[in-house]
Amino acid sequence: MAIYACDPAQARGRRVTEEESAFRSCFQRDRDRIIHSSAFRRLKHKTQVFVEHEGDFFRTRLTHSIEVAQVARTMTGALGLNTDLTEAVALAHDLGHTPFGHTGEDALHELMAPFGGFDHNAQALRIVTSLERHYAEFDGLNLTWDTLEGIAKHNGPLLPLAEGKALPVTLAEYNTSHDLELHTHASAEAQVAALSDDIAYNNHDLQDGLRAGLFTEDEIAEMALIAPAYAEVDRRYPGLEPYRRRHEALRRVFGYMVEDVIDTSRARLEAAAPGSAEEIRHLGRPVIAFSDEMWVKLKEVRAFLFRRMYRAPSVMEIRTKVTQVVRDLFPIYMERPENLPQRWRQEIDAAQDEAALARLVADYIAGMTDRFALQAHARLMGVDILHDLP
Repeated sequence: MAIYACDPAQARGRRVTEEESAFRSCFQRDRDRIIHSSAFRRLKHKTQVFVEHEGDFFRTRLTHSIEVAQVARTMTGALGLNTDLTEAVALAHDLGHTPFGHTGEDALHELMAPFGGFDHNAQALRIVTSLERHYAEFDGLNLTWDTLEGIAKHNGPLLPLAEGKALPVTLAEYNTSHDLELHTHASAEAQVAALSDDIAYNNHDLQDGLRAGLFTEDEIAEMALIAPAYAEVDRRYPGLEPYRRRHEALRRVFGYMVEDVIDTSRARLEAAAPGSAEEIRHLGRPVIAFSDEMWVKLKEVRAFLFRRMYRAPSVMEIRTKVTQVVRDLFPIYMERPENLPQRWRQEIDAAQDEAALARLVADYIAGMTDRFALQAHARLMGVDILHDLP
């Protein structure tokens, strides 16, 4: 590994001291605990863009997380970084997502506004430090500081005073007792995980949008990032069957993004010449990045996906309905907590105020899969919202 990679032998340890494994590094154990967690399994039935019932071919949070981890391993290996730490952060980055993706998160954030709001990144940290309760000696997964840092700030430092906004309440509360140094950048490994997320969702949203019929290949082939890929495929494989042509083109687009990050990051690391992982955290700028040219191309892709996929009429119709699911469930559980499972009722009985009660209800709803949320709503409201409403 490079001198600036995170060395498991120099990891900052776990909040609760444990005897380490003779066969796995601390970062490998973090990764394995994430994979075996309940929250990770539930990602199988949490949506990426399309609601779970709309088809079993479209990406879910689970398949997305696996794809992110694959990209992250590739780039981390090429840059001489620690693949195990990168993979752990990549696999954990979406654990805090609500049912129905960002639609559910927006609804829950609105409902939780009087109580500090809701943020899926902060919720992921809450899951791995508290809500997973399987081990005899601690709540959560007792991950290393290095992995927790990557989960909390893989998208960059959290500077509420400079940006004029408050930290997510749950993140701020945790940080008071276990300082994750939120003002600095995360390790290079966590930065790789963040850009791997961007690469994966841009690529697979193009694939899923095409399969859903929201746009055509001719339309996406006009974009600067994608046009060369289709041109190369047509030159090498004239007359190729349409589905193979699509796959060959989009896997090249995938490769363009990965290669760009590797080349740009190598140049940044060479220029910065960090002597340790700690120096990377305090450089004041990210070392893992797209080139300026790639950013321009990605902005075009993102604008297209926003207009033609994320705000497509058929998608917006479903978003309206599933938003109502979350809006209906929250007050029901707040007013009638007897509808919660026994374990949750015990905690709610111990809640000291309305804010604590609301946070527990938010935890419960956020942990639901799409399917479970729809079933709970149908049972409590007597309405199959995706079929009974116009």
